[in-house]
Amino acid sequence: MSCPSGTALLCFLVLFVTKSTDSNEVSSQDLSSYFAQRNSILDEERSMYFGSKILLDETERRANEVLMRYKRQELRAGTQDPRSFLPSRNFLAVSGLIEQSRVYQVIRRMPKAGLLHAHLSASASRPFILHNITRRPNLYACHGPSTIVRMRFFAKLPESTGEDRCRWELLDALRRKDPTIDRRIAEALTMFEPDPRKTPRGARDAWKRFEGIFDFVKPLVTYRPAYEDFLYHLLEELYEDNVQFVEIRTSFSSLYELNGHEHDHLQVIGIYNRVVDRFKRDHPDFVGVKWIYSRRRKVELSAFQGYTRVFRSLRRAYPNHVVGFDLIGQEDIGRPLKDFLSELLALGTETQFFFHAGETNWNGLAIDENLVDAALLNTKRIGHGYALMKHPALMELIEMKRIAIEILPISNQMLKLVKDMRNHPACYLFTRDLPLVVSSDDPGFWGARALSFDFYETFVGIMSGRADLRALKQLALNSIEYSSFNDSEKLVALDIWSRRWRRFVLEIASGQDHQ
Repeated sequence: MSCPSGTALLCFLVLFVTKSTDSNEVSSQDLSSYFAQRNSILDEERSMYFGSKILLDETERRANEVLMRYKRQELRAGTQDPRSFLPSRNFLAVSGLIEQSRVYQVIRRMPKAGLLHAHLSASASRPFILHNITRRPNLYACHGPSTIVRMRFFAKLPESTGEDRCRWELLDALRRKDPTIDRRIAEALTMFEPDPRKTPRGARDAWKRFEGIFDFVKPLVTYRPAYEDFLYHLLEELYEDNVQFVEIRTSFSSLYELNGHEHDHLQVIGIYNRVVDRFKRDHPDFVGVKWIYSRRRKVELSAFQGYTRVFRSLRRAYPNHVVGFDLIGQEDIGRPLKDFLSELLALGTETQFFFHAGETNWNGLAIDENLVDAALLNTKRIGHGYALMKHPALMELIEMKRIAIEILPISNQMLKLVKDMRNHPACYLFTRDLPLVVSSDDPGFWGARALSFDFYETFVGIMSGRADLRALKQLALNSIEYSSFNDSEKLVALDIWSRRWRRFVLEIASGQDHQ
């Protein structure tokens, strides 16, 4: 019996079954042939894994042995007691346990190069807002009997109006009267809901709460002195998490002063860049920040045209800082990319796109077909791409164009796309060795910090149990390759990362993994 090319396994099984029906005995030669085929399949799969083309040197191999010993311990414990497998549970319930994981502790020390998908006002950790920004003078709260509606800085007590449906009061005075104020503020800043009856039960409810946090945070952090400190603190958190550069999505919302003066978008980016320059002076091995202009997708065409005018003015003023354009917000209820096709085709001749697309569990609707338009519009990266594996032909096009996919696991869980990370569709993407990067999206809204938590969920929960240090190294290298930084900036980033990587693997290999 001859076997056509590519059907060797099928032919073997036919021969094996046929022979088995002729005899009740299985020879050692049959078993040896079976296991040879089995090992061949597994070896071929391993050769396709994300990061499989990376060769580790001796020091990296020793570091990898340490890392994989910890990973196998977690996987083994998870198979024996499924509740102990942290990526299968909601991040809000296990974040503290993740911090105790030896795998997480190694990942935290790992130089990760770049964070390529983060939203500015949602990326710094919640404690900074609670313990710094809300402790500043001149902060007023608009409150009701049991709710903090919003907070804002004023030079003097503002007048309450009927539209407020609440009254303004200095937060310091309110704290002295009501010891529950800080708890109520903390609850307004997170996706965590202590009352099970109010827990979001679906994507629509989760998005409503999510966008409500943005509305609550905005007047707090867009006070210009607070925002400068907020941005600097965010960069500190990233730096401490061993991130060397970041691309941040922002709308450059106006910043206000205590006297009510508001800075326009061009003044705002100037303020942002001065903070970044100060941080780089204080941390010479931090490569820098790029800005991706991002606005809500649920708008009429006239508003979208206004976006493009603002974006072009930002690009003219800061061509090396404002690197691209994106539309954000819940895709299920937002306008699809094709609604703005003429404007986007024109804009694409001037800049790069970094589209959110496929952040949905729908299939065959205009919602998930945003992926098609994102690819045809030559987006440099796709944010989320959760629905991508439902589009096999498109996946081939994306692979051919080398469009990177930004995997954002904890965000997908918080917004009700996936419960158990083992079921995240990116598990398939990682078997194809596609150009993938891992990012954190809005970590401040769910009690995460910087990038390590998302790396952990990906490495332990989504990737194969056999994925090792090579996969983590590939993620870091991809963040440089698929960044918007120019060639000289990428060389600087690669040099800084390489030196830190050598130090990291040497420490892990020599047993300094839990210091």
